[in-house]
Amino acid sequence: MPSEPLSRGRIVAAAIDLIEREGADAVSMRRIAAELGVGVMSLYNHVPNKDALLNGVAETVLSRIEFTDDPGAPWTERVREQARAFRQIAHHHPRSTMLVVSRQLHSAAGLLPVERALATLREAGFEGADAVRMVRMFVAYIVGSLLREVGVTPTFAPAQTRTINADGVDPVLFPEVSSLSELLGECDHEAEFEFGLELLITAIEAYAGRREGTR
Repeated sequence: MPSEPLSRGRIVAAAIDLIEREGADAVSMRRIAAELGVGVMSLYNHVPNKDALLNGVAETVLSRIEFTDDPGAPWTERVREQARAFRQIAHHHPRSTMLVVSRQLHSAAGLLPVERALATLREAGFEGADAVRMVRMFVAYIVGSLLREVGVTPTFAPAQTRTINADGVDPVLFPEVSSLSELLGECDHEAEFEFGLELLITAIEAYAGRREGTR
């Protein structure tokens, strides 16, 4: 059976697979060529350089976000669903997601999630500057949750997920840490994410209410 023809899609898919296994620092045109079993010069017919390849990785990951946005739903529910959708793709491609948030993307695939998030907040009545800050806040929260949940560091290197080990802590010096040691040593990532998401949305609702009260 003949091998699948070389294409930009195959090259980007190989890069995503390599990033998830070894981190973005492992990516080079020569390494991708070796992964695909082709000559390195053949890659340049489809991807001009490594920077374009990494942009392709980021855009491909973002294009896989599955939104189930209901324009008729309350803005709070729409924000929840958008945050969950981004978290889901981040969970499937954690190291590639870290690459996403580190790059400036100008393609339709790269801008669509941002456009939807901003549109939701603008339709809810938030001013442009506030909407931008809120989108950045949600991205920071989701990425922070990802760091804790799957142990991905900003440099894309593997890391171990750690909880706080309070075993043997002096209860006199650290009474709260000692009394809550069992809770500190465990983490339900799904529940933690939902808890934090609700706190953010509640804070935004309170912020909107204060702004309404000052008008």
